[in-house]
Amino acid sequence: MPEEKSILNWVSPGDKTGEFKRQQSVFRSWISTAPDAEFPPEKNRYHLYVSYACPWAHRTLIVRNLKGLQDIIPFTSVHWHMGSKGWRFAEPGEDVAGANTSPDPVHEGFTHLRDIYFEQNPDYEGRFTVPTLYDVKAKKIVSNESSEIIRMFYTAFDDLVADEYKKVDLFPQKLQKDIEEMNDWVYNDVNNGVYKSGFATTQEAYEKSVTTLFTSLDRLESHLSSSTTPYLLSAPHITEADVRLFTTIIRFDPVYVQHFKCNIRDIRSGYPHLHTWMRHLYWDYPAFSETTQFEHIKKHYTKSHGQINQFAITPVGPVPDIFGKDEGVAALGGK
Repeated sequence: MPEEKSILNWVSPGDKTGEFKRQQSVFRSWISTAPDAEFPPEKNRYHLYVSYACPWAHRTLIVRNLKGLQDIIPFTSVHWHMGSKGWRFAEPGEDVAGANTSPDPVHEGFTHLRDIYFEQNPDYEGRFTVPTLYDVKAKKIVSNESSEIIRMFYTAFDDLVADEYKKVDLFPQKLQKDIEEMNDWVYNDVNNGVYKSGFATTQEAYEKSVTTLFTSLDRLESHLSSSTTPYLLSAPHITEADVRLFTTIIRFDPVYVQHFKCNIRDIRSGYPHLHTWMRHLYWDYPAFSETTQFEHIKKHYTKSHGQINQFAITPVGPVPDIFGKDEGVAALGGK
């Protein structure tokens, strides 16, 4: 593949702005209960392909667990390494951390995620991204847009889950406007902001992005300091806003501080309210902790991004990856 077209060039070598520009997802169909739906909800009809390393894919794993879909939608995680052909599956017999990090159980002989994309369109020229929600029966990709996959999971399968999971409402009517407004700036400034900082190839692009990122982290810290509940938007329970922010914040200290040069402050010592919020979700809700795989997270970024880390050395710290609920940085009075 020519250098200009390489999927490992996060910013084109010829782009003088030095700015990372994320591509839009291509597959945007929906699972629906409508009588004429192309993709109706059925147990074991759909397979979810993820990477434990990827924050966008992590969203879907969290919601899958929160909504009790573990026995309805199986999943496979790719290997943590991304090479010139994109995400690869673990090889038979390969010992890789993380549940369901295995060869593709749906397509015998497929070695890379891109094989699934080419199965559907041999002339496909976009990126091969996770999450990918695949219809096993129709042999079609339903969606590779995480924000829409999680919303499908909210209600599309409610007739197939236990009553306790039907009651889980991650997008409550009264908070929908506030969630959408928060999603907009959190996505641009924080979720994508760490990537815009890390993949920048000019000083100007980096400083613009990292300054915006920390201004928005300050905004989130202030917001949580005045929240009347342990959740964003003073919600009475977890909402989509918490899910979408968590997958960035849990990766911040282990990876983004050093690898993406997001080092004005870290979460554990610079943002006490964000730190408390993150640990509450991680330690009190298995859907968050059981889907967080720090080995994949640290190895993927540091060993796949040759533009940033030429020698693929993975830092040992920070230690620990996440503090316990009653722990903290010793210099700040923590245990």
